[in-house]
Amino acid sequence: MKHLFIVNPVAGGVDHSEEVREKAAKAFQSREDEYEVYVTSAPWDAVNKIEAESGKCSALRVYACGGDGTFSECAHAAAHKPNVAVAPFPTGTGNDFCRMFGEDAKLYSQLDAILAGKEHEIDLIDCNGRYSVNICSVGFDARVGVDVHKYCSKYIKGMLAYGVSLVANLIHGLTRPMTIRCGGREFTGEQTLACACNGRFYGGGFNPSAKAMPDDGILDFYIIDKVNLLDLVMLIGKYASGKADDVKTHISHLRGEEMEIDFAEESVVQVDGEALFAKNVRMKLHRKALKLIVPAGMSFFEA
Repeated sequence: MKHLFIVNPVAGGVDHSEEVREKAAKAFQSREDEYEVYVTSAPWDAVNKIEAESGKCSALRVYACGGDGTFSECAHAAAHKPNVAVAPFPTGTGNDFCRMFGEDAKLYSQLDAILAGKEHEIDLIDCNGRYSVNICSVGFDARVGVDVHKYCSKYIKGMLAYGVSLVANLIHGLTRPMTIRCGGREFTGEQTLACACNGRFYGGGFNPSAKAMPDDGILDFYIIDKVNLLDLVMLIGKYASGKADDVKTHISHLRGEEMEIDFAEESVVQVDGEALFAKNVRMKLHRKALKLIVPAGMSFFEA
């Protein structure tokens, strides 16, 4: 078995490559398995590295050292590869996928627990050919989430960066014209946002679905129709705290395997915090498409 540490040196605005090297060297002092620390140099570099390494060995474990974008890129490369398993090893700005595990999320920061972990098959979302492990969205939240990177700096990061992006996007308007087809229903006209949830958290901690499970073979879709600023203020707290189902107006919750969206013009699509641009978007479930490394001591999937 080979262990591959994929390090994104710009995740979170700080290069953690030396820190990862030290932790890996310490962890493998008494292990016989081969390991490598690979520092990416460009977007999609991780995909190319994982695809190359997966063809050389019978078993490959990948540790995504960065934020949600780094983990998503590694998951994309490992999708449908039976000899590759992936785990997040957070060092980035956002680690929304890990939030789903509650108190056990800290285990993904403990390398020994990850190395001793088991592999568990989870679902993925295919979004226009890009695999998502967590949440895909379009509309206002996608614009806010993607624009966060514009405002991140040494002094503006985390929730503050999301706040700055939120205000900037409010100035440009909440809604956009789109047609959404999902669960046998069609939504047309001005819409605020639509998201497909395989996981539970995104956008720096927003939690539309309190019960989404990444291994249950179904996606949770949330659609918010046209709202004004006052409406948004009234409902955003529940949408962000896992109580979207308590809102009786403006929010539709559907469950299924596919959602398709047409825009009047090319629009941004948020895929695990990264941006795609398209006029037509198809989000489709792929069951048991990824082997996730579950750290030793985590009970999330045992219930």
